[in-house]
Amino acid sequence: MTRASITKISAIEILDSRGNPTVRVFIELSDGTETSASVPSGASTGENEAVELRDGDPCRYAGKGVLKAVSNVNDIIGPSLKGVDVSKQAFIDRQMIELDGTDNKSKLGANAILGVSMAVARAAAQSFNLPLYQYLGGAGARRIPVPCMNIVNGGQHADNSVDFQEFMAVPVGAPTFQEGLRYVAETFHVLKGILNKRGLSTGVGDEGGFAPNFSSNEDAIETIVQAIEKAGYKAGEQIAIALDSAATSFVSNSDSEYDLAYSGAGKLNSDELITLAGKWIENYPIILWEDPLAENDWQGFKQFTRQHGDKIEVVGDDIFVTNTKYIARGIQEQTANSALIKLNQIGTVTETIEAVRMCRDSGWRYFLSHRSGETEDSFLADFAVAMDGGHLKTGSASRSERMAKYNRLLEIENELGQDAQYYW
Repeated sequence: MTRASITKISAIEILDSRGNPTVRVFIELSDGTETSASVPSGASTGENEAVELRDGDPCRYAGKGVLKAVSNVNDIIGPSLKGVDVSKQAFIDRQMIELDGTDNKSKLGANAILGVSMAVARAAAQSFNLPLYQYLGGAGARRIPVPCMNIVNGGQHADNSVDFQEFMAVPVGAPTFQEGLRYVAETFHVLKGILNKRGLSTGVGDEGGFAPNFSSNEDAIETIVQAIEKAGYKAGEQIAIALDSAATSFVSNSDSEYDLAYSGAGKLNSDELITLAGKWIENYPIILWEDPLAENDWQGFKQFTRQHGDKIEVVGDDIFVTNTKYIARGIQEQTANSALIKLNQIGTVTETIEAVRMCRDSGWRYFLSHRSGETEDSFLADFAVAMDGGHLKTGSASRSERMAKYNRLLEIENELGQDAQYYW
């Protein structure tokens, strides 16, 4: 069988779910295959993430244009990859990394590089007539991730009185993905009714979760528990709760003092925040906690994991940024017991797979994730199945860029039939 080679790669500027520019890459192969991929964009970003190249022109999109990244695809990356075997994913990604020549992809832009990397993977899958999840994950890829649905937004994803960024409902007790998605979607709609009855806003944040002004962070959790039970499910048994503090967004200059200003809870040091978390873990059905401390508070993170890591999954996001350099340190220092995995934090499919492999080899879990600025591209859904991670966050039961991922997972589960697996 003759393998297809790349004949053309090009890019255009499109808009993401927040109305900000991002990159869409088109690819054509020698066997006639044509496809594309679109790059997500984050709001709550770690300082060590790969660089999302923006134009900085105040006359276009307030400086957020991506025409430079588009040009880098059209004029530099595309021509350099012409004629290359599309199945050589690792080689192609390495070529782009070397072409960029920086540690953080700041020359060509991680958004340019990732768009090509994703498009190459999708084109290769189509060329081999395989679903993307099977091309990337092999013949054994059949585990559908448990959806950690963001039903309340706070922090940088909303304009409200909630300090923590995400409150997620997790259908751990469902028998299938289809049923799990139903569990949390029904809870989402019941929550809307509860908020309406209390006279609270049912407007949604960047990722589709409700963003009302709760009286406290605890009020948000208690209201979610109420919604779970009113929807007819058992909190902690059928539906658990996951949190993303995104603590870097409310840390003060000291990297270990946290100002819960939105809710009016005041300032806490690392130890006090860890103690508060312990009370929540004891009182509420929390199964996972992401970024409970700030990205530079390695000692606080370690202490949090020492105290609570035997009870819940402690996920590092901003502290690890899907980078094996930081994940390796975290493993050595026992900073967490899981890492968030985001394709655009590191910038290539190959490097993302390497981050997953490092977690798996160390006995850590890994949590696949979207970004707050998303597109209708469902690449993440296939990638989550391919990586066999077991759980995924991709937003709420609203906003079509979030539903595209959930609906793709429904398709995959249906395609796999009785061979599909679903478990936490």
